[in-house]
Amino acid sequence: MPRVFKALEIENEDKEVMRDYLDRHMPHVLCPDEVKKGERFMIKVRMGDEYPHPDDPDHFISLLQLWNRETLLAEARYTSGVNGRKPTHIEIDFYIVAPEVSMNLSAMAVCTKHGLWQSEDKAVKVI
Repeated sequence: MPRVFKALEIENEDKEVMRDYLDRHMPHVLCPDEVKKGERFMIKVRMGDEYPHPDDPDHFISLLQLWNRETLLAEARYTSGVNGRKPTHIEIDFYIVAPEVSMNLSAMAVCTKHGLWQSEDKAVKVI
């Protein structure tokens, strides 16, 4: 089983030193805090905030996944060069229909050089 990297497991002092490395590898889940049951809504998964990730032949983001707890909701796969071989903030919009119960969303990303990364959880209340 591959090791999963999470920002929560790294001490604050190390986070500052490794800020660019962590930022470019950390996926983020961006969506409303509250949605209506049965309605379609958008969830954006974005890599990094400040520092873009490389798009090199041997170093690129190959996979973004969206999870609700232990259930895989959606995924997108990428190949080297799809972003023009320029560093970028890879992002994708997933559209899902809100279930009947509240959600706890997270994203997973695979960097071909630095492994599997997991976002912080994003609670979404379904009303």
